Amino acid sequence: MKVTFNPDENIVKMIQDGLTRTGGYCPCKRERTEENKCMCLEFRNQIKDENFEGFCHCLLYYKSKD
Repeated sequence: MKVTFNPDENIVKMIQDGLTRTGGYCPCKRERTEENKCMCLEFRNQIKDENFEGFCHCLLYYKSKD
């Protein structure tokens, strides 16, 4: 299992700018809860699933099975 940034540098910069504006909360989610603090609970749970391969909700991270 490997987690990396999205290879698209423009998306990474846009999301990182959003994280800066929101104080570290996912800029794609409205609620400011601990569950939505980056790396969000949704993606942490997806990482635990050995069959999951793909991007987090906001496309900042990518989990590969390799």
